[in-house]
Amino acid sequence: MHTREEKLEAFGRLLDVLDRLRVECPWDRKQTNESLRPNTIEETFELCDALMKDDKQNICKELGDVLMHVCFYALIGQEKSDFDIADVCNKQADKLIFRHPHVYGKEKADTAEKVLQNWEQIKLKEKDGNKTVLSGVPTALPSIIKAYRIQEKARNVGFDWDDRRDVWKKVREELDELEAELEKEDKAKSSHELGDFLFAVINAARLYHLNPDNALEHTNQKFIRRFNYVEQHSIRIGKPLTEMTLQEMDQLWEEAKSLENEQD
Repeated sequence: MHTREEKLEAFGRLLDVLDRLRVECPWDRKQTNESLRPNTIEETFELCDALMKDDKQNICKELGDVLMHVCFYALIGQEKSDFDIADVCNKQADKLIFRHPHVYGKEKADTAEKVLQNWEQIKLKEKDGNKTVLSGVPTALPSIIKAYRIQEKARNVGFDWDDRRDVWKKVREELDELEAELEKEDKAKSSHELGDFLFAVINAARLYHLNPDNALEHTNQKFIRRFNYVEQHSIRIGKPLTEMTLQEMDQLWEEAKSLENEQD
C-alpha cells in the first residue's frame, strides 16, 4: 500500500491532469454540471455493479471514474469562484467531525446503533442541515432505497416497531388488502395497495438487518444467469424460445438451478 505522501501526490496528479484537460481537450472544455450529470449517474451505477460482484479490479477502476467526476464538479465550481476541491474536502471533514462527537468530543456512543440514534438529532442542529427528519432523503433516490432510508430515519428518532416480529402481521395485512383490490380489478387501488405491501416488506427486511435493494439485485442476477442458460441451450439445439413449451423451458431452468447448487 502507498504512504500518505504518495496518496497526496497521486491526488494532486489527478487534479493536474483535469486542469490540463479542461484547457486543452475540446470535450472536457465544453462540459457543464448539467452535461456531466447523466455520466455521473452511469458511473455510480457501474461502481455499484462492481461492488455487488466484489470485482476488486473494477471497483478500483470505477472508484476512479466517480472520483474524477467529483473533482470535475469542483473544478467547475472553482471556475465560477463558488468553491474548489479544498472547500469540498474541508466541508466534508468539518461535517464528519461535527457528526462524531463520540470521537472528537465528549459524547458517548459505544455501539453503531447508538451512533445512528444520535445521527438525526445532530444533523438537525447543523446550520445548513436538514430542517425535518425526512428532508434529508433525496427525492431522486430509487424507490426501494428511498423507502429503506425513510424507515431508517424514522427509526433513528424512535418511530419503529417495539418487537420486530410484529411487522409480519402488517405484511400479511397489506398482502390481504392487495389481493382484495386485485380481485375487484381496481387498478388504481391495487397500485396503492401494492405500494403499501412493498413498503411493509422493505420494513421487515430492515428490521431483520437485510438490505432489500441488495437482495433484489442478487435475485435479478440469479434470474439473468438462469434465463441465459435456457436461451443459450435453445440456441445450441436450434429451437428458438418462442417455439419452446413452458414445460421445456422449466426443465432447462431446473438444470440451471442444479448447476448453480453444484457450484455452491
